Amino acid sequence: MAARTTNAGTGKTAEKSGTSTSQAEDAADRKPSGPALEIPAAISVQGLADVMRASNIEVIKQLMRRGVMANINQVIDFETASTIASDFGFRPTQTEETKTTTAQKPDTSPTPPEEEDTSLLQPRAPVVTILGHVDHGKTTLLDVIRQSSIISTEKGGITQHIGAYQVLVNGKQITFLDTPGHEAFSAMRARGTQVTDIAVLVIAADDGVMPQTREAIDHAKAAGVPIVVALNKIDMPTANIDRVKQQLTELELVPEDWGGDTIVVPISAKTEEGIPDLLENILLVAEIAELKANPDKKAQGVVVEAKLDATRGAVATVLVQSGTLHVGDIFSVGRCRGKVRALFDDQGQRIQSAGPTIPVEVLGIESVPRAGDLLSVEEGGRKPRPSVERDRQRREAEADQGKNSTDIERLLAQIRAGDAKEFNIILKTDVEGSSEAIRSAVEGLGSDDVIVKIIRTSSGVVTESDILLAAASNATVMAFNTKAEVGAKKLANLENITIRHYGVIYDLVNDVVSAVSGLREPVYREVIEARAEVKDIFKVKGGKIAGVGVTDGKVNRNAQIRVLRNGDVIHESNIKSLRHFKDTVKELASGTEGGIGVDGFDDFQVGDILEVFRKEQVDPPS
Repeated sequence: MAARTTNAGTGKTAEKSGTSTSQAEDAADRKPSGPALEIPAAISVQGLADVMRASNIEVIKQLMRRGVMANINQVIDFETASTIASDFGFRPTQTEETKTTTAQKPDTSPTPPEEEDTSLLQPRAPVVTILGHVDHGKTTLLDVIRQSSIISTEKGGITQHIGAYQVLVNGKQITFLDTPGHEAFSAMRARGTQVTDIAVLVIAADDGVMPQTREAIDHAKAAGVPIVVALNKIDMPTANIDRVKQQLTELELVPEDWGGDTIVVPISAKTEEGIPDLLENILLVAEIAELKANPDKKAQGVVVEAKLDATRGAVATVLVQSGTLHVGDIFSVGRCRGKVRALFDDQGQRIQSAGPTIPVEVLGIESVPRAGDLLSVEEGGRKPRPSVERDRQRREAEADQGKNSTDIERLLAQIRAGDAKEFNIILKTDVEGSSEAIRSAVEGLGSDDVIVKIIRTSSGVVTESDILLAAASNATVMAFNTKAEVGAKKLANLENITIRHYGVIYDLVNDVVSAVSGLREPVYREVIEARAEVKDIFKVKGGKIAGVGVTDGKVNRNAQIRVLRNGDVIHESNIKSLRHFKDTVKELASGTEGGIGVDGFDDFQVGDILEVFRKEQVDPPS
């Protein structure tokens, strides 16, 4: 799919597919003594790198040498994957079961994919995430609840890592996740992992709702988890509880005593006032949810935090979601494998096993996994069973395939399948006034099948936080008269999130109407291929060229290019000439210097940024 989308032209695509097949056969003939490697009918670039134990970058480079431009999330077919595997010295064969079976959609909830016997389910502790604006008292609140001092180990009182802790309240357990920011909370959801049952939103009564408070609300709503508001610092003389409740009401979180359904508990983490009431309300919400899991099965869990310890090796904090994890269990987690050498609870005590919703430190992993990776205990032996490994690859490929198309394309596919219910939008504008005008114009444009919902509105540039929220909530980012940070652009490319830029409200509204009705014209996705900085200007016959240093990617002759000065686009056209010293070349790689001539422009200044890009057509809805 990736090769067909990236390389335009149906004739070329068919020819390329045939070429890949013959190349794979030739490669296999050339290297008959290499190790056998089973590959499914479709696999992501990341998945292929994992099964070959190869670097992502090396696999992408090899794909590029074969004329296939793909990122780590894109899914490639067996023919293309087998060609690359042959290049790495493997003898590829197609996984037998992928020829006759359909991959199941990965299940990321605490309940495992297989059907559960409800008679085996037992009540489990709720998993609670603490969210809120910086310095509003998140860590202090958790410190009071745990009756221990962790804040003294944090620099400047700001949480530096993700921790998972379990406390006993009135004979019942509650597991708390203390996150360093909403991005971590959202990043785990963006990777398909739903961990939290309840979100506790900490708001300082003297400060009120702040920008990060709004972000926390957005993330909690996107996760679909109930929100309990802890109104902290009520002991401060400047505290204004009613003002905060009014702000919450404006954000569609109406307090219970104001006729809504949002639990708001006034507390003081400093004097401990209201803390018992907060915990009772958490247990009440958990009781209503009837949270259950089966402890009598092989464990499944999620990595909350991972690191490389100088003395203990790779260490992961894992929250067990179902089953029971034992010392000695063989497991796979993300791309890693291992055998549990030791388990430690949140107090640092060595334990022999951990059941549902118990956070533990796990030793015995061969390499450091990523936060959000799923851990699954396998049958005994040195390695996971081949069928289990194939299932894992298939699940990852299926999950990555969902990210392979743009957000609007996914929406249109869901509309045609009758599954779409909401068209989520993250709206970024130049000024607040624009936000209000666009919101009033866009909301209510939904159809019988789709509700248009703006899940975040704010002024300013598009940030990485916006992209993470878009990935987690399957949203489209719409930017009105504003730009995107460089980091946000890179993350958007990685997550295949389209940032759609507008200068006229009418165009934005038309796009929403067209997307919801399923009648969009062909969509073009922009892919940034390289960036170069102008270091000198040279006069040549017929004008000037820019002497540049390529800082990222590869500059190709005849590509599209734009000139940015102080972050603003001042010209956009095509590359007219490309030189390395006095030689005309076809490309300039990252780290090299050369000269670039731009069609219709020669008013360069030292410090200008040249951004090389291409527009990739996304197939319109059929």
